[in-house]
Amino acid sequence: MTSGQYSDKDIRTQADRRRTFAVISHPDAGKSTTTEALALHARAIGKAGATHGKAGRRATVSDWMKMEQDRGISISSAALQFEYRDAVFNLVDTPGHADFSEDTYRVLSAVDCAVMLIDAAKGLEAQTMKLFEVCAHRGIPIITVINKWDRAGLDALELMDEVQERTGLLPTPLTWPVGQSGDFRGVLDRLTGDYTKYDRTDAGANIAGEETYSADKAIELEGDAWQTAADESDLLDMEDQNHDQETFLAGKSTPVMFASAVLNFGIHKLLDMLVDLAPAAEARLDKDDEPRDVADPFSGFVFKVQAGMDSNHRDRLAYIRVCSGVFERGSVLTHAATGKPFATKYAQQVFGRDRDVVDEAFPGDVVGLVNASALRVGDSLYLDKKVEFPGIPTFSPEHFMVIRAKDSSKYKQFRRGIEQLDHEGVIQVLRSDLRGDQAPVLGAVGPMQFEVAEDRMNNEFHAPCSLERLNFSLARRTTPECVPTLARERSVEVLHRSDGELLALFSDRWRLQGVQKNHPDLVLEPLVVS
Repeated sequence: MTSGQYSDKDIRTQADRRRTFAVISHPDAGKSTTTEALALHARAIGKAGATHGKAGRRATVSDWMKMEQDRGISISSAALQFEYRDAVFNLVDTPGHADFSEDTYRVLSAVDCAVMLIDAAKGLEAQTMKLFEVCAHRGIPIITVINKWDRAGLDALELMDEVQERTGLLPTPLTWPVGQSGDFRGVLDRLTGDYTKYDRTDAGANIAGEETYSADKAIELEGDAWQTAADESDLLDMEDQNHDQETFLAGKSTPVMFASAVLNFGIHKLLDMLVDLAPAAEARLDKDDEPRDVADPFSGFVFKVQAGMDSNHRDRLAYIRVCSGVFERGSVLTHAATGKPFATKYAQQVFGRDRDVVDEAFPGDVVGLVNASALRVGDSLYLDKKVEFPGIPTFSPEHFMVIRAKDSSKYKQFRRGIEQLDHEGVIQVLRSDLRGDQAPVLGAVGPMQFEVAEDRMNNEFHAPCSLERLNFSLARRTTPECVPTLARERSVEVLHRSDGELLALFSDRWRLQGVQKNHPDLVLEPLVVS
């Protein structure tokens, strides 16, 4: 037995059931709506929370932060676990806004597959391409969903050409729309040749009705719309745009389907596609590129630290991806970064903001460890057989502000809040002897991160603060030997980041180029994400 009552075969069987994936796209392409539609069709919830129109909009299950509910956007990642058929889904909904791309990058380190949503009217947008590039770099297979087909948009064949030209992936549609965008009647199943017809129900709050018909019946029902879909499917056959599992897993092709998440059209087929095609949890490479077999003793790594999920309890939740073995609540693991024991008395599975105590979890699962103050993003945990997984790099900040406490009597809360936000990776905290602890510099990938930091400082830590913009726009890694020279340069400042990096901040790239020209021996290295 490898762990408790489970044999190696048991653990492999459980790992084979897992489908751990993220939903990625440009803002407003329907990620949170798709997340809820998947949970609805898997019977994990009874009614979708996404209703459109500003008045009466209910927050989706995965949007738990007050700012998300107020604005109708996702700015944190949320983990949802539910079952469908014989599979266990671990769905990690990623932030929709580009300002939180660093959080999305962390999430993508923990998944085995990605669902890439494309707005039928807009095609591949900037943020979608950035996230696609991260997936491609990491070798994450991608399933493509053309969403919002119920609205007027681009031509289906035109969208296939765009996917191929811009991503280099061969699109291999498994379904093809019957009815042009804005007139979504159903889909042609390219594997069976059958027609699945959709019926609207309750503005998408409940599972949409669907019926399956033969091709002969479809031509009776839909006439020219069906014939057009059949003809276009034949064109795809002629171009050999048919699904091949080997090229999909190798990142050379992408299965495609058409859907309308807000109406729950096509969601069942997406669930089936994930069960049938998405990779299961498999051996993960450690930092030395050695595989950690799924049946080895427990191991996992932290990909997100989140606090403030429950206003009644000021706890901290560290999300871990289980990589091998069986996670058992109450077991004492080893924290790879320090070699110290780590007790797992409080462990939970998360469904949006709701939590349930979890006693065990298997490779591919996401588990929340409560009050894990010693854990940081990228940390590894293991049992018995030592392992350390690759760390998760930090993005290069592009926006900078000085933060100060408005009320000196609340400096203790101010300092605790700054440390907490830094620990979670909500914001990067930079310090110097000149500025001191009372006026640290916050670095961000996008300006909205400052809004989140300020909101949490005010409402969660009760430490009112003021933010003052600094005129810097880029950072470079440097060394202590370079500091005296850089200190004499105008529009340059050197600060320490909490991870130990020494960063030189520059007002713009022309200032950087000027310094490099005058001092070619200075160490000024880009902060590269890999």
